[in-house]
Amino acid sequence: MKHARLLFGASLALTSALALAQDAPESLLPPVFDRPAPKAAPAPKAAPKAAPAPRASRAPAPAATRAPAAAEAPREAPPQPRETTTASRPAEQQPASGSPSSGSSGSVISGSSSTGSPSIAGPSPAVPAARVPTIAELEKISPEGLEELLGLGPKFDMPPAARRSMNMIGVIDEGEGGMPAASLVGQNGSLVKAALAGNKGDMVSRWGHILLRRALASRLDAPARLSAPDFTALRAALLVRMGEGEAARSLVQDIDAGNFSPALTQAAMDAYVSTSDFTGICPAVSVHGDAIKGAQWDALKAICQAFRGDGSSALRQLDRAYSTGKMARIDALLAQKYAGAAGKARRAVTIEWDSVKDMTPWRYAMALGVGLEPPAAVMKGAGPRYDYMAAVAPMLGLTSRAAAADRAAARGILSSQAMVDLYSQIYASDDITGDWNKRADLLRDAYVTGDAKARMGAMQELWDSASGPQQRYSRQVLTAYAAARMPVSGGMDSEAGDLVASMLAAGLDENALRWGEVADVGSLAWGMLVLAEPSRPEPISSGNLGSFYSDDESEGARKSAFLLAGLAGLQRVSAEDAKDFADKLEIDLNRQTRWTGLIDDAAQVNNRTLVVLLAGVGMQGDSWAKMTPLHLFHIVSALNKVGLEAEARMIAAEAVARG
Repeated sequence: MKHARLLFGASLALTSALALAQDAPESLLPPVFDRPAPKAAPAPKAAPKAAPAPRASRAPAPAATRAPAAAEAPREAPPQPRETTTASRPAEQQPASGSPSSGSSGSVISGSSSTGSPSIAGPSPAVPAARVPTIAELEKISPEGLEELLGLGPKFDMPPAARRSMNMIGVIDEGEGGMPAASLVGQNGSLVKAALAGNKGDMVSRWGHILLRRALASRLDAPARLSAPDFTALRAALLVRMGEGEAARSLVQDIDAGNFSPALTQAAMDAYVSTSDFTGICPAVSVHGDAIKGAQWDALKAICQAFRGDGSSALRQLDRAYSTGKMARIDALLAQKYAGAAGKARRAVTIEWDSVKDMTPWRYAMALGVGLEPPAAVMKGAGPRYDYMAAVAPMLGLTSRAAAADRAAARGILSSQAMVDLYSQIYASDDITGDWNKRADLLRDAYVTGDAKARMGAMQELWDSASGPQQRYSRQVLTAYAAARMPVSGGMDSEAGDLVASMLAAGLDENALRWGEVADVGSLAWGMLVLAEPSRPEPISSGNLGSFYSDDESEGARKSAFLLAGLAGLQRVSAEDAKDFADKLEIDLNRQTRWTGLIDDAAQVNNRTLVVLLAGVGMQGDSWAKMTPLHLFHIVSALNKVGLEAEARMIAAEAVARG
């Protein structure tokens, strides 16, 4: 019995020990980390020579491990591929004799690491202990400041081989239709800066917009006395003003965030906001947390913090921005709704537009980002820039995008093919009825109806139902390929002008030139075709110019003045006939201004990029009524001299079509 009690006690003690072991936290570390390292045994004393070595058995000594590669020079780092970005925009059909389409290409940038011999470091000097902040000081430190205090803040510590070059910043190479990379290197940076900063982004010409966008997105080196980040910032800011947010975003992405200047950080923020990509700017926010002051930048920092996992703190910061008056209520609520999409700190946010009286790009982009569309009452009178954003916003409905495309296509933001794709989706959607469904049906009839007159009638109905000149020209961009399918017929004299204008809107000059055999001399179709043809064996006579002028019903004979300016710029009219016709129209193409001198000088030295930038300055305006024959003459002439003859022809023909 006694032995039994002893056995029972032993088993109880063993069971208790196991229970205690199970309650303790289990270590996940390898055994070597659980046990302290064994103390090194003292070195044995040297045995007297007379004494024999002991014969006690020993464990075999471990094989000598290879020393770290300290004695070996590290190999040169392999070349790293340059990250490439492509401007996300539909490429417009270029003239058959003209420019190649845009794209992107990459270049390889190699870097090497130090190959110096290793050295033995001496004892480190004593480091004084840092002062520990008080509780009150910690409460006042921002999350970014706390990360910096703890050494957790972001650092731009990329190896040299991984960093991208600051040369040739852009997304379109010269071989893909871009401008020569070194074309601005020797130019005065002040002139280039003035041409970029002085352009408001509104241009009268669709083809001028397309050409300037291509130049701004080209891989270019910075001009003299202008850093690469600041040069990129100027280009990106102009692209945003043009309504080309996606191209601007692709451009700023070609520079590492650690190399952003304050100007480029601001331009990058505007580019990401214009595309409703409020998290794309987060790398720059992390590296340049205090680069910009303002409520919107602070809101972006809070949003990025929410998407890093700290949603509660981010929402508190947005609450504080509204309560202190730094941000309007609607803007703070939209930012909270966006930030609330990340993390566990979800909050039900109700967006009410009743008290909102105006629209801002930030407000509109944030609404699109959270899946909302501002009501029509708020958007009334908001301006065309929001249509340019909506036309390429994938989160909007098809009809909303189509309504915006009626202005964006005439501007040059959307291509003819992109317009057809949009209307094709409307046609395939069973949920869309009414006017938009009818327009999609008309577009289909314009393409596939067997009868040519029925196809012509469908196109004419699309054009005539437009509410204004800009919308009508957008519809002509939409029908460009349908117009190219029309058979040439002398019985369509009254429609020939619209058909030719529609084809040239997408650069289908070869198709349009087929109508030259039936176009009456002096008609609108004839005027556009004599400008659009790649070459002309003989100049236009004064009699033909007079025929066009007699049928010109435009205000102030503007089309006749543009026809003369285009022909003179392309050198397709004699100097004597040009002077006589200019006197008749009471215009002076020989007048000189500071701008005409600059663009002529740039053309004289064959600087294609500078000519395009200066041409963009000369094409500013919200309608062709703001364009002068003098400016058109110098733009067409300069583009023709530097090898952009196809673009010069399209701009001149567009002026006559829309003048």
